[in-house]
Amino acid sequence: MRNTLCILILLHLTTGLRAQQDPTYTQFIFSSLAFNPALAGHNEHLTLNLLHRRQWLGIDDAPVTQALTAHSPLRNKRVGLGLSLVNDKAGVSGLTELNFAYAYRFPLNDALQLSAGLQAGVSNWRGEWTSLTLEQAGDVVFQENVNLWQPNFGVGAHLSHERFYVGLSCPRLLESKLRPGNETGRRYRHYYLAAGAAIPLRGDNLVFRPALLLKSTGLFSQYRQGGQNVSIGAPTAIDLNASLFIIQTFAVGAAYRTALEGRKTSHDSADLWAAWHLRNGLRFGMAYDLTLSKLRLASNGSLEFMIGYEFDIKVSKAASPRFF
Repeated sequence: MRNTLCILILLHLTTGLRAQQDPTYTQFIFSSLAFNPALAGHNEHLTLNLLHRRQWLGIDDAPVTQALTAHSPLRNKRVGLGLSLVNDKAGVSGLTELNFAYAYRFPLNDALQLSAGLQAGVSNWRGEWTSLTLEQAGDVVFQENVNLWQPNFGVGAHLSHERFYVGLSCPRLLESKLRPGNETGRRYRHYYLAAGAAIPLRGDNLVFRPALLLKSTGLFSQYRQGGQNVSIGAPTAIDLNASLFIIQTFAVGAAYRTALEGRKTSHDSADLWAAWHLRNGLRFGMAYDLTLSKLRLASNGSLEFMIGYEFDIKVSKAASPRFF
């Protein structure tokens, strides 16, 4: 009964008005292209990253997400291309999204660079409503399954320095209905603000890296109810992250995730993560989220795994360290 109740709450959150609809990533610093196209090519070489996340262990049909990102600069180093493929499943609903990104970089001086990005893609949203067992069997909302293909576009900007960065993006400009004839059932615009810094503590052998990811849903968005325009009231989600980068090889970090609504916070999770950067270009990472909300009564937390590859193998000579 407890698991069933949690799934019903989950289904409401994935389609309701007051929730974030995009997937959550604890190791977002490695998969930022999934929400900001301006990052295409920013590593100066081909970069691949694959992330797998299992949300709320112990709850049946809780969200499971896979995210693949790949990006590289062209011969014209100011131009970068990338793609992101995200598959997200929660209960009987699922979303698969493929986006192609283009970025152009404008050097502002020897150390500062501004990137502007565009992306275009397509998403497939699915709802297998007929597989549900309902208390009210005649509910017309769940009488037919849904399978929708929808195009979309996104924009982003990224200001970077060797020691800090700040980015702003909206990966989905078009708002699309998920249920024909239902104004409240739609995918809303999400706005992202990302920022971070690299602060040397013992030169490049010990670097402190604070980071922030803020996500707002439905800004400038409205729907009609009872003949009136109603503003979207989803809370703003925020991730606070801090890590140590040790001898340019190991990273260990902690994070805190919450949602802000006025002066209230949701205290969603406290997170621990670690990553290992090999000299041959491979990168491995793992994160564990300790649930702080009431879902902790049914959940054993969340797990996230990451593997990446940097096509910039420099074994015979020292490589210039990258902190982001």
